[in-house]
Amino acid sequence: MIDTCYDRYGIPFWYRVSARPRSLFMPLATCVALILSNVIPLGPALRAQEKSTGSIAPQAEAPIRADSGMTIAGQNSSTSGAPVRVDSTDDVPVAYNEFDPGRGYQVAKAPIGDLWISGYVVWRYINQLPPTQSYTDHLGRVNPIDTRNDLQWHRIMIHFRGFAYTPKLTYVLTVWNVMSTLDMYIIGSLSYRFHRSFNLSVGLDAVPGTRSLMGSHPLWLANDRVMADDFIRSGFSSGISANGEIVPGFFYKVVVNNNLSQIGLKVSQLTRDLAVGGTLWWMPTTGEFGPRGAYGDWESHEKLATRFGVCASGMHNEDRYNPVSTPSPGSTQIRLADSRLLFETGALADSVTVLSAAFRILSFDAGFKYQGFFFQTEFSTRWLSNFQANGPLPVGSIVDRTFYIQAAFFPIPKTLELYAATSHVFGDTRSGFGHSYEYLGGMNFYPFDQRYFRVNAQVISVTRSSTSSVFGFYVGGQTGTTLSVATSLFF
Repeated sequence: MIDTCYDRYGIPFWYRVSARPRSLFMPLATCVALILSNVIPLGPALRAQEKSTGSIAPQAEAPIRADSGMTIAGQNSSTSGAPVRVDSTDDVPVAYNEFDPGRGYQVAKAPIGDLWISGYVVWRYINQLPPTQSYTDHLGRVNPIDTRNDLQWHRIMIHFRGFAYTPKLTYVLTVWNVMSTLDMYIIGSLSYRFHRSFNLSVGLDAVPGTRSLMGSHPLWLANDRVMADDFIRSGFSSGISANGEIVPGFFYKVVVNNNLSQIGLKVSQLTRDLAVGGTLWWMPTTGEFGPRGAYGDWESHEKLATRFGVCASGMHNEDRYNPVSTPSPGSTQIRLADSRLLFETGALADSVTVLSAAFRILSFDAGFKYQGFFFQTEFSTRWLSNFQANGPLPVGSIVDRTFYIQAAFFPIPKTLELYAATSHVFGDTRSGFGHSYEYLGGMNFYPFDQRYFRVNAQVISVTRSSTSSVFGFYVGGQTGTTLSVATSLFF
């Protein structure tokens, strides 16, 4: 997805943090109190209703199905590792109102197809501090930072999915809206299951670069990625992919896409160059890693669940997709370690614009779950080279390295989760780039005995943020604290 720094909306707020520095946490505390005061009583009420009437079933984890991918081709079969299961339509010409948590409502079912409708919504408050600051990029230029302090109905996704004509042919159609950027798209995919070891998909898909791109969204510890992952990852584009289980517990996915990130681009802007990528992952102990390969162990595995993986992708010539006369590039996926976009004018030299560049990324990840405890780490290296520019450049290639560690546990099983993380970006010192890092902590509250509705609160301490995105938690160059509170529903 596109990571672009947008100007903050000019919305007046009744409370200005800069005017009352001793009350920085008042908006955060107010939001938490309002949300918790409304949702805490609902869990016991539902349980009491269930015991008295039997009309509300316990919200156990949904079965993993191959057709429960969200927005990218073949998504679920590439993340969970669970056996493919198709619905039987014998003797059931039409059925309505079945609910499968995390998959949605089945509104129609017939011998030649079915239809499920599901959705994902996020409301979020974010406050990036200090409110007024600037940073110095790797060329010594001082840049202002546009921090945010806003409450947003942040993201909405509505999914239509099912099978057509045969349970082997599945579809996903998604209406995707991000109010924070005024973006709205209709995207989707078609998939055909030839064999457990070979599923073929066409549509919008991720270019494998890091593990978070492989279908685990939105089941992360927070509502978006950590800094290092957001900085180095590739994006989403239209293409073709194949995935499957080679031997029990060992999976693959290969992708050929138009470019690193196509969202926001017209076909007429694309070049003849293609992006390619692939990923392998091995889950040796349990053969799964929770629904969609989720972060956190809400399921409380009784046996140690493990996952070890590698992702690699590249593109020989990623273009800027806009003429030089337009300072802002069409390609916004690649950022330098000082948070500047590679293709913006002046990123590597004053008044010089990079027109195209080669991109390669290699990542190794490992994850563990056991009785409510979760641990995951990932190490990535990115190579940028073959720069084509309209003027001389001081560098011929750039190598950046990143890693993150995320850990979580449930002091109250299936209800309260506490987590902590750190991530680091090591810019290429030969080219003048430095080290960016963060430390964060947060909590998730699940009031309904299932993982698909939660209230999240998080505090991030970041130094020289390398990424900048209205989608996420970071603004380029920030050194300070980011506070956030969010509530999300996935059904």
